[in-house]
Amino acid sequence: MINVIQGIMEAVQYDFILKALLVGSLIATCCSILGVFLVLKKFSLIGDGLAHVSFASVAVALLFAASPLLISIPMVIVASFIILKLNEKADLHGDAAIGLVSSFSIAAGVLIASLANGFNVDLMSYLFGSILVISDVDIVISIILSAAVIILVLLFYNNLFAITYDEEFARVAGLNTRLMNYLIAVLTSVTIAIGIRIVGTMLISSLIVFPTVTALQISKGFKGTMVISAVVSVSCVISGVFLSYLFNLPTGAAIVMLNTVIFLAFFCIKRLNII
Repeated sequence: MINVIQGIMEAVQYDFILKALLVGSLIATCCSILGVFLVLKKFSLIGDGLAHVSFASVAVALLFAASPLLISIPMVIVASFIILKLNEKADLHGDAAIGLVSSFSIAAGVLIASLANGFNVDLMSYLFGSILVISDVDIVISIILSAAVIILVLLFYNNLFAITYDEEFARVAGLNTRLMNYLIAVLTSVTIAIGIRIVGTMLISSLIVFPTVTALQISKGFKGTMVISAVVSVSCVISGVFLSYLFNLPTGAAIVMLNTVIFLAFFCIKRLNII
């Protein structure tokens, strides 16, 4: 126990650990808040689909030696719009539209990576996350993003709540449900594009799904679900970053495994009627 405490004290002396903790906590907060809407709308797989798009966008950026973040954000946003359009115009359910975009993107990413002489170290770090690639730009964008998500959710809370539980009724009531769906899509896209720095494209969707389904095990209301989800998500990210440093583990995998353990614990608590 003493060695663990000493290791943590040593870890916080490094700038890259502090950056990972800050950016990771901000991304975790955004993912957990947006995850509540996406999971309850049965649209949580959009995170996985957009993560595959971000993989292709990173491959494009590395091929042309461009900034991955500047390429990923617009590409992922456009992909989210395409998914929504397919869902609206092509008479495809959300999961089918996501599947089409996701499959195309992962194939495109592999082809582009092959043109760049295979999956190099940089691309692997984006696939599975790395706390070493976080820059000052990521920190600034993460702060702006987290502030935007919180402010927009507060401003449009009633509308977002309405379309989450009954989109048809919300539309009949006169709400601009299409605008709200596009708002969630944009915020989710930017969150994923930044979040791949910590967790990687293959695992970022877990930050959207796990905290929410964990919170739903014990939460009694919508707001309570959001709060519990945020606390669980941030706690797992902070603990995962320290575990990855102390035991030389992949950051993304450590965070996801912690989320899994907490979900199983909350699931058992619910089944045993402890709370």
